[in-house]
Amino acid sequence: MRVGIDFGTTRTVVAVADRGNYPVIAMRDAWGDSHDYLPSAVALRDDEITAGWEALTGDGATLARSFKRLLADPSVNGRTPVRMGEYSRPLYEVLSAYADEVARQIRRYQEEIGDTSTIQAVLGVPANASSAQRLLTLDAFMRAGIGVLAMVNEPSAAAFEYTHRHPRTLNSKRSSILVYDLGGGTFDTSLVHIDGTAHTVVSARGISRLGGDDFDEILLTMALKAADREGDAFGYRMRSKLLDEARSAKEQLKPQSKRLVLDLGGDVTFIDVNDFYDEIRPLIARTIDSMAQLIGYEDSLTDTDIAGIYLVGGSSALPVVPRMLRERYARRVHRSPIPGASTAVGLAIAADPSTDFNLVDRTARGIGVFRERDAGEGVTFDPLVGLDTQPDDDGIIRVTRRYRAAHNVGVFRFVEYTELNENGEPGDMALLKEVIVPFEAGLSARPDLSSIVVERRDHGPEVVEKIRINADGIARVSIELPETGLVVG
Repeated sequence: MRVGIDFGTTRTVVAVADRGNYPVIAMRDAWGDSHDYLPSAVALRDDEITAGWEALTGDGATLARSFKRLLADPSVNGRTPVRMGEYSRPLYEVLSAYADEVARQIRRYQEEIGDTSTIQAVLGVPANASSAQRLLTLDAFMRAGIGVLAMVNEPSAAAFEYTHRHPRTLNSKRSSILVYDLGGGTFDTSLVHIDGTAHTVVSARGISRLGGDDFDEILLTMALKAADREGDAFGYRMRSKLLDEARSAKEQLKPQSKRLVLDLGGDVTFIDVNDFYDEIRPLIARTIDSMAQLIGYEDSLTDTDIAGIYLVGGSSALPVVPRMLRERYARRVHRSPIPGASTAVGLAIAADPSTDFNLVDRTARGIGVFRERDAGEGVTFDPLVGLDTQPDDDGIIRVTRRYRAAHNVGVFRFVEYTELNENGEPGDMALLKEVIVPFEAGLSARPDLSSIVVERRDHGPEVVEKIRINADGIARVSIELPETGLVVG
């Protein structure tokens, strides 16, 4: 069975490729009721991690929602602790437990339809996800027994769903779409050129920690202030319940809604919808500004080949989002009829061997290195892989640098970044790898190279830096000294 898995910050949606159709798999809760998603939540019960709907059946004391947000942390690794009430578990254990539950739900669906084939999936990841985030996600689902065919950037997958649903909107004059993907914890956007079944990502951007969860926090803060309870000290369990109340009230908003109603544990509070929208408008404006980078900050799409802006992601269903976009871009703003499932359907299309859709994706992040200079007195940043670098025909990005060493030891801090400021310095970056290389032969036997003082040297050995980003967006770096045969990385 081939499926598309959209592992989201607040919920996960799975769509299956079924003879040209791409239905969303129903997820069963503890009472046997069906839902079109699995909550991205975990909890502890008798020292065991429960996930999805099962995690919501407890008293909430150890419930952890939106744990996926930790993956966007620049320093994330498998040992990063996930707080679960008074306890914590390493992130790799939590991800494994959650992936196991996703796999269990898919296998239950297979049993219902009499399918005994292995599960093969295309996984969605944020466009600006770091290598660590991609690798942790890939590893968790593979250990759950799911064969991962590929990892695709989420807005790129949504472009497949758009083409499948609206092929007639594309023509020789309007051959691109702009995907606006606002989810529970992240924002992604991609400009995709479409030529028949060929999809090429021209450019991509994203904001790693901005989404519906932030709107929930703002709404809860407003409600507590309105109830004169903003100074109350809430425990972990109570605050989690209040955020659930805020999320539920937000998700019930319609274009004609005038107010939100929240129950703060006995205090029923009313919030004017326009006041709420005024508070979250600056966050939405950030997403629009990020998207505008892909079209040159123009306030009109008239002189472009963009057929439209396609809104996907659960948080794009909030009425103020399309309203703000239409204020700027008028009629060419189209909201997906299935905003919460659009990415999963697109991933299922990518997984379907019977379609001839193909994708040339691009990374929404660059890779560079901080180097020691002036005998260790200073540091300079050297961008190696630029934003939107196009891969080779095999889907792999390769960068090689050759030069002569000018110090006794090299200290390299490779980072992934999402933007460069006017001074060429990276912002919103995550450490990819730190490498220390002994350029002098006599230093190679030293157990602790970090304690060596960096000193200037002339006529050092040839250094070859190699960066390789595979089709799943996972980067690897290595440094070679051809004259000595040393390879580090």
